[in-house]
Amino acid sequence: MALVRWEPIREINSIQNEVNRLFDSFFDAPARGERAPRRWIPAMDLVETGDHYVLRADLPGVHEEDLKIELDDRTLTLSGERKSAVETERGGYHRIERSYGAFSRSLTLPEGVDADAISASFDRGVLEVRVPKPVASQPRRISIATGAQPAIEGKETTGGQSAAGDAA
Repeated sequence: MALVRWEPIREINSIQNEVNRLFDSFFDAPARGERAPRRWIPAMDLVETGDHYVLRADLPGVHEEDLKIELDDRTLTLSGERKSAVETERGGYHRIERSYGAFSRSLTLPEGVDADAISASFDRGVLEVRVPKPVASQPRRISIATGAQPAIEGKETTGGQSAAGDAA
């Protein structure tokens, strides 16, 4: 009798795959006799550099004119469509694993991002979106008033005279 090592991560992945398959078959209910289409969600990386957030998305088979990048308030949305090259009139396909269709991915940007400074490039199926980091606010010194009179326009006051000694 051989002992087999139990790997709980493999068990969890197996259950997750079954649940995903169940939901995919429920929400992508095909017509009778057809196989359910596979959903396609492009892989994305988000990297923080010294002065930018860099988003890279793998979009093989997607044409630049089929991509759209939108910024609404603080939500950056990447959407588009990878069109199928398979013609259904021609037979002979035994297995189709590549997924096609529309996709949309969104992420929330930090407050203060300059929307006009966001840039994007598309090269060999990889989209790169560069989002400049918001400028950090600089601390400002606030003067403290002495006595009953508050400080006016950043000048310190003492007993009716300004810090420079001028009469008020």
